[in-house]
Amino acid sequence: MPAMTAVDAGARAGAGVPAEAVGPLVRGVGVLRRLAEAGGTLSPSALERATGLARSTVDRITATLARMGYVRLDGRDVVLTPGVLELGNAYLAALRLPALLGAHADALADELDESVSLAVADRDGIRFIHQATRRRALSVSFRIGDLLPAERTAPGALFATEWTERDWARWRTRRAEDPRDTAFPAVPPRPEPAPAPDTAGTADPVEAAFADRVGAARRDGWAVDDQLIEPGLVAVSAPVRDPRTGRVACVASVVSHTSRHPAAELPATLLPRLRTAVAAMEAGLRTAPPPEPGPAPAGLATWTTASKQELGRDFVESLARGLTVLTAFGEGRPALSLTDVARATGLPRATARRALLTHEYLGLVAAVPHEDRAFTLTPRVLDLGFPPLSRTTLPRLAQPHLRALADRVSEPAALAVLTADGTEIQYTAGAGTGGVLTVRIPVGARLPAAATSLGRVLLADTGAAASPALAEARARGYALVDEELESGLRSVAVPVRDRTGRAVAAVNVATHAARRSLEDCVEHLLPALRATADDIQRDLHRASRFTKVPTA
Repeated sequence: MPAMTAVDAGARAGAGVPAEAVGPLVRGVGVLRRLAEAGGTLSPSALERATGLARSTVDRITATLARMGYVRLDGRDVVLTPGVLELGNAYLAALRLPALLGAHADALADELDESVSLAVADRDGIRFIHQATRRRALSVSFRIGDLLPAERTAPGALFATEWTERDWARWRTRRAEDPRDTAFPAVPPRPEPAPAPDTAGTADPVEAAFADRVGAARRDGWAVDDQLIEPGLVAVSAPVRDPRTGRVACVASVVSHTSRHPAAELPATLLPRLRTAVAAMEAGLRTAPPPEPGPAPAGLATWTTASKQELGRDFVESLARGLTVLTAFGEGRPALSLTDVARATGLPRATARRALLTHEYLGLVAAVPHEDRAFTLTPRVLDLGFPPLSRTTLPRLAQPHLRALADRVSEPAALAVLTADGTEIQYTAGAGTGGVLTVRIPVGARLPAAATSLGRVLLADTGAAASPALAEARARGYALVDEELESGLRSVAVPVRDRTGRAVAAVNVATHAARRSLEDCVEHLLPALRATADDIQRDLHRASRFTKVPTA
């Protein structure tokens, strides 16, 4: 586990927490952070050990988070769900940089066949807000939301060109308290404690080396990472400047390894094209129209009150209300006053105020300079579950929903996609049942698309030649296949659609003809199937708002 932070210490001991802070909110944020650091899954007993909280407190917090759709209780484990991404999505939407610059980063990655990232400053570290990663045997494993120490990255040197003496002092304090970088789970710990500054005047070699790289970045306008994180990993970075202020808005990096591009060659081989892409990014920022504010969340206060009445003491209302405050921010709502937050959430001003003060203490919001008590989200919001979910796949998203569907209808359920040529479907996820006579088609298996319910609903969405069967599936929004693939086998399928409305997969339920009539399939299986597709789509839409979700 990473080293205990000051926030964790306050959550455990109650020391240093502002008097107006909401204790349950502090503890709930700590639980989300520990889950994220552990990869998204921990048992309640492991959470108890990691947070220092009593088991009863852990149980109440996880029950509340489950009610909010941020975790699910899976046997003995607590598992982060895509619902928690709405917190990080609120920050990324308010920031706008991923939406405005992501396409440029993706195009650069395609052109160079190298990974490209965008990062913002997070105090004395850097945090990724966009990743365009090449899929090869040796690939970069950083995720959106990962936090790295500034001194071990090329972007960190560029951000540090704007540091004040207070920023440098904070950096030195962090290094002294955590010399092995254990508070940064995304990078390997230093093999030995790095020497810290002393009072005898001995130079700190880490600070001296970092200061030299910062000076070079200030002079050159770019920076190189020559295996600072681990052997073989190299990167070249350039700043993307805010056209209004001239300050560094984010840093774009091309990441590779020494077998493809030695560090000494990066300025000649990759930097020129990176600079061209950065110029296009800055032009995009200059010409971007003002954002149209999206709809603010509504009815949150009513929802939390109803949940409290239903679940009683197992629902921690102050935790739920505190987390909903973060979702008040978003596209077109990057900075909000206390009044704005109270209006958006429906919470009393006093409740919203205490939540904002608590989030400010936790580093999740910050007061906007030169504005009268307006707040904005900070990159640290991405700590709350974003990294382990930012590289998910559609089969992973669908699996718990397929399991719930199979248990509900006592029939096997499956997810499939069309192959590239459109002639076959490939099964990518499934959930079986315990019956003696049941459908067992393994993940990876392929079947003719035109003869399956899964294939027909997918083909119906492609504009393929409208056979009577496809025309019927297109008109009804589902496909029902009766003993065409195999005697006795009936199945009904519906599409799963992405954020654009395109059918990217399909989900079905299969049964034996002796168990269910055609009418029963439509009257009883189809509604459950559609509800499951809706659940999968909701998770897919959350997960794919700022990341690419592979369908297989």
